[in-house]
Amino acid sequence: MDITVIIGVILGFILMVYGIISSSGDMATFINIPSIIITFGGALSSAITANKKNVVFGIVGVIMRAIREPKIDYVGNLRTLVTFSEKARREGLLSLEANLEEITDPFLKKAVQLVVDGTEPEVLRNMMEIEIDTATAEMMDEKAFFDSLGTFGPAFGMIGTLVGLIIMLQQLNNPETLGPAMAVALITTLYGSILANIVGLPVAEKISKRSADIELSKRMVLEGVISIQAGENPRVLEEKLKSYLPTAEKKKYEAQTQGAGA
Repeated sequence: MDITVIIGVILGFILMVYGIISSSGDMATFINIPSIIITFGGALSSAITANKKNVVFGIVGVIMRAIREPKIDYVGNLRTLVTFSEKARREGLLSLEANLEEITDPFLKKAVQLVVDGTEPEVLRNMMEIEIDTATAEMMDEKAFFDSLGTFGPAFGMIGTLVGLIIMLQQLNNPETLGPAMAVALITTLYGSILANIVGLPVAEKISKRSADIELSKRMVLEGVISIQAGENPRVLEEKLKSYLPTAEKKKYEAQTQGAGA
């Protein structure tokens, strides 16, 4: 689980509530059920309309994936690719079939299986590129749902404010109610901003960054498998694939390599 998502959302709400209480001392003033229904309900309904059916009906899974950290083993995959490269150079590509069952990464396993099956390099690359693009597109669909909340939240907040202003204008003959009515009208704008900036847009950005990380790891695997198929020198392959590693992962890999060589 990616605890930063949960911490960020909860911390955002806590700090907002603290700011309200410390400045006004009355949290109840900022709670209005009709405004909640207009803003959150309206934004959710528009997000449902705007997004794909599989994302909408699978929203529980989408939310779980948003807070679940993906398993990306840069170092493990790089070590596996280097080992397979050395073995393929010694014993041939078909020898890798014996190692298929020990591969835990589905993408790597499929790519190696295609190599063992004698798939042409260009065909293999095209097939795996399509798989990468499909996985990325699916994550972008999930990101789009939270982007929708970030877009429609403030819009429905403004709609709620307009509704409140209309109601307020109907009560102009009673000056005592104008202040409270104006406050209620503005609450929906606040709710819209909260929905967008604490939930919608941050979660969408998190999904986007994860998608980029997953795509990078898969492209590293694909490049490694293609290089193994081409019979590339294992040391050259290792140095080439290290360029795909994020800085922290590269340091981790080099530390493990030095430790193993000591």
